[in-house]
Amino acid sequence: MKQHLISSGLAVADLIHRHPKRITAALAAFMLGSGGGAFAVASLAPVVPTEPLRLVSETIELQNLTAQSDSLDTHSFTLYRSESTRANDTPEALLKRLGLADPAAAAFLRQNETTRQVLFGRASRLVTAEASDQHELTKLQTHWLEKGDDQNFKRLVVEKDDDGFSVRVETAPLMASQRIASGVIRGTLYAATDEVRLPDSVTKQLTEIFGSDVDFHRGLHRGDRFSLVYETLEADGEPVRAGKILSAEFVNRGRTHQAIWFKEQDALKGGYYSFDGQSLRKAYLLSPLEVSRITSGFGMRTHPVYGYSREHNGVDYAAPTGTPVRTIGDGAVTFAGVQNGYGNVIYIQHRNKKDSTVYAHLSRIDVKTGDNVMQGETIGAVGSTGVSTGPHLHLEFRVNGDPQNPAEVLAEQREHVPVSPGGKAAFAKLAADMKTQLAAASEVTQSSFE
Repeated sequence: MKQHLISSGLAVADLIHRHPKRITAALAAFMLGSGGGAFAVASLAPVVPTEPLRLVSETIELQNLTAQSDSLDTHSFTLYRSESTRANDTPEALLKRLGLADPAAAAFLRQNETTRQVLFGRASRLVTAEASDQHELTKLQTHWLEKGDDQNFKRLVVEKDDDGFSVRVETAPLMASQRIASGVIRGTLYAATDEVRLPDSVTKQLTEIFGSDVDFHRGLHRGDRFSLVYETLEADGEPVRAGKILSAEFVNRGRTHQAIWFKEQDALKGGYYSFDGQSLRKAYLLSPLEVSRITSGFGMRTHPVYGYSREHNGVDYAAPTGTPVRTIGDGAVTFAGVQNGYGNVIYIQHRNKKDSTVYAHLSRIDVKTGDNVMQGETIGAVGSTGVSTGPHLHLEFRVNGDPQNPAEVLAEQREHVPVSPGGKAAFAKLAADMKTQLAAASEVTQSSFE
């Protein structure tokens, strides 16, 4: 109220002259209601100008309103819309959901073989469209991935010009962005990763990275947790699939395991390292299956078919028929075919020339004798061929031809390959950044589950 009392001196003086009793009462009420605080009232006398007054006159010329109206009539704008395809779409149905009414565009989409193959009979393919203010199509675009191409995507572009519609297919590189995720084990690993909406391909990588240190079949404990940074590959700004894990942390039974992806400047491919620069790669994975359970260990046992005691030279993993089987180490296939009680079986000689592994009772064989295979590569599928009572994988580990207990041998094998001296600076910078991101992901986990 203080601010509004002190207005133009001329206006207040005029008010006092016209309504002296009302103004006096208002000032008294204001002073009493101020609670005894400090206040001041400005002089109500007119303010005398210190500079001479002068009158300024200027002629304003109005613009031509008719021209402005005509310009508005000829103005056009572009509409942008997006929609996903449906398996039963027709050109008219798709354009209608895009808010377009364009018979010529519908006819072109129906008659052009490329647009028919790319757009129709397929569900959930994102389509973006540009249209005139008359709701006529000017440009339509969609994209998709080609099988076997991990670096690029295909883009269909339909455009309208003075000569009508045209169509072209372009190839463009996928763009990578980063995401963080974290979770807590309450039951199985896949239940925990599903809870935080982690793609299955990323979960698979997680088991491969720490598969030589963490037993994901029998060694998980309630309260174990994971945090990771991974790539998301985008096409025209839309995430289309997950890429590789860039860094990860897995806490299993109180023990922390960490990994970071790093590629040396002149190396053909990268690999995972601990944060102190030591390679995490072991000579062999702990298991030839991603998820399974051991039903029969190494040593003497009562044979499930023959019924008498005999030496069991390997380990049996129970899993559904068709479950992918991966080689636990690099090597060459020395035999792939059918053999006695093993049924469909694969023998792999590993790089040190003294170690070999046997994968038996397969339902399918995906390699042939003489093939070179890499650690983690799928070589076949679980089955029940040969002498078998049900679907499972029989794995043997032999050293110079003698069977060894796989559980003991695999736990001891490791290769240590540190980051080269020339790559240490780049590795240290990358590691510092990834530590920060993993810490952020871990904080999300703690705040979400506390």
